[in-house]
Amino acid sequence: MLNFDLTDDHRLLEQTVREWAGREIAPRIRDLDRAHRFDPAILPQMASLGLLGISVPVKYGGAGMDYVSLGLACEELE
Repeated sequence: MLNFDLTDDHRLLEQTVREWAGREIAPRIRDLDRAHRFDPAILPQMASLGLLGISVPVKYGGAGMDYVSLGLACEELE
């Protein structure tokens, strides 16, 4: 039987990304979208949260999280 419950780590990631995106992305996304512009300052912030290599194994420099974590992070960023 498969267990579809999120782990505490999944919930923490979800909350962290939601709060960060709400604070750093949401207030500016409309203007950036209308200007067809990407703010490159977002990438170092995402890197510090471990989001750029979220499902890449730690031995290769990633965060080593699972694909559920990747999906949760993507969902919060969308």
